[in-house]
Amino acid sequence: MQKTGNLEPKTGKEKQPKTSKFYSQTFLVFTPPPPIFAANFRRGMRFCNVKCLLVAAFSLFSGYVFAQGSGHTGGAAPKKESFNANEVIFGHVLDAHEFHFLSYKGGDGKEHAATIPLPVILYSPQRGVSSFMSSKFHHGEEDYKGYSILTEEKIHELKLDPKKYGAGQIVAVNENGEMSKDVKVYDFSLTRNVVQMILALVLLVWIMISIAKKYKNGEGVTSAPKGTQSLMEPVINFVRDEVAKPNLGHKYHKYLPYLLTVFFFILINNLVGLIPGTANVTGNIAFTLVLSAISFVVILASSNKHYWAHIFNPPVPGGVKPILVLVEFLGVFTKPFALMIRLFANMIAGHIIIICLVSLIFIFGAMSKSIGWGFSPLSVAFVIFIYFIEILVAFLQAYIFTNLTAVFVGQAFEGGHDDTDHHEDALIV
Repeated sequence: MQKTGNLEPKTGKEKQPKTSKFYSQTFLVFTPPPPIFAANFRRGMRFCNVKCLLVAAFSLFSGYVFAQGSGHTGGAAPKKESFNANEVIFGHVLDAHEFHFLSYKGGDGKEHAATIPLPVILYSPQRGVSSFMSSKFHHGEEDYKGYSILTEEKIHELKLDPKKYGAGQIVAVNENGEMSKDVKVYDFSLTRNVVQMILALVLLVWIMISIAKKYKNGEGVTSAPKGTQSLMEPVINFVRDEVAKPNLGHKYHKYLPYLLTVFFFILINNLVGLIPGTANVTGNIAFTLVLSAISFVVILASSNKHYWAHIFNPPVPGGVKPILVLVEFLGVFTKPFALMIRLFANMIAGHIIIICLVSLIFIFGAMSKSIGWGFSPLSVAFVIFIYFIEILVAFLQAYIFTNLTAVFVGQAFEGGHDDTDHHEDALIV
């Protein structure tokens, strides 16, 4: 196998202008403005040093990733490097057929992985139903029952289109290991996102039922709440008093169960996703799409004739009315779209930043072990800092999704004859 995955480009003269342009644009964007007052000069210089350090680190990381992507030419299968930043990043944020915690080299010199395999359920019109554990694939090294799970190396070996096929996808193969394109495969497997959502649902139901039983037995009613009650009661009261009542008025009792379910379900998935080796469920666009679709149905079911009259017959002059009707009608769909994108983007961004900071240790270590060990304390410090921010973001995003859902539902039935509470309009930032 020809080695084509090295970091040295074959045409250095052609790539030099692109690299220099990238660095010049990066430092131009992140260079702070000159200090105006002498008292702020020292603080501005410290701020500049920190920014320059971050830009240099992330620029080096970006250059390494770009070099990995541009080094594969000729359609040949690349030789697997000791550390592949692309594989680590996308392997964490995307779905998979197993929980992968770490990889290590055993006494035999081969690389082993600590994983939890998950059930694979496949249906093919030509072959019928097949079910087995994902460990039968041996991390993509072997085929099983005429099926193979794709890896980056297999995609290059089989000369498949990377835009159509991705790592982790299961395809049908023949006896020679070649892909059978005439065999359709439908994957109904319990992937790690699905399994983690089920575990989060079980945990949520168990917590709520246990708390409800305590209240039913009189615990926390005539006395102060204890244990899990003391932890959950302030959160429930917060959602009721700060989210449901201000936005839904006297109808908050009707929607409070749904708001509490959405809040705790998102929160549990956010917090569990911070555990190394678990799935980033809320960073999956399909997950946020389904949640926003459910909220969209609740919003439409709560609407009244005044809501639709305001959209299709707004009280504005006739010349402006056609434009405003279009804007208001699009606003019906942009509300759930905003819910979907906001949760997805915020949760996946934090995970990518953490993985990039950790990857910098191995990137510097591949250049020089002393540089890798020297950069490790700084990288670990930033990872811990971002990790604590992610814990805050986990609570914040659960609150924002729940609060905006309550705002949109309140706007749907506001203005009706039965809306006598006249609750205060919530401010959307």
